[in-house]
Amino acid sequence: VDGKVIKAQIWDTAGQERYRAITSAYYRGAVGALLVYDITKPSTFENVGRWLKELREHADANIVIMLIGNKSDLHHLRAVSMDDGQNYAQKEVLSFLETSALDSTNVDKAFQTILSEIHRIVSRKSLGSGQSAGNGIKEGTTILVDQPAPASKSCCT
Repeated sequence: VDGKVIKAQIWDTAGQERYRAITSAYYRGAVGALLVYDITKPSTFENVGRWLKELREHADANIVIMLIGNKSDLHHLRAVSMDDGQNYAQKEVLSFLETSALDSTNVDKAFQTILSEIHRIVSRKSLGSGQSAGNGIKEGTTILVDQPAPASKSCCT
């Protein structure tokens, strides 16, 4: 992203009920989330609202969320329209993409998009808070170069 190597830690909860109790612990440190539903199974799309609510309750307010309709290669079995996915994403202010894990359509694009957005937000946040911009010096710090350093006092001379 922007010429920098980004390391991402990815957790897949698979949306299964048996993982529901532990997922809120993962949300706390998350900076991004991919909410994935199966375009051939309307029930998975219907569950997106519940997962989104849980994310918004437990995750940071600035978390980047992308809604993904998966299995776009199974267009003949489609049960959730692309318009439904796009409209829901727009209503909830999420980015949206359809992918196919089978033939890799848009999979790289999904990760690239969310990581770029996370990087942009984190970079802006760290610069705004005066954190190091990579050179070890906080933004806004004044450095006086032509004054001698104060002599240190030693405890044991």
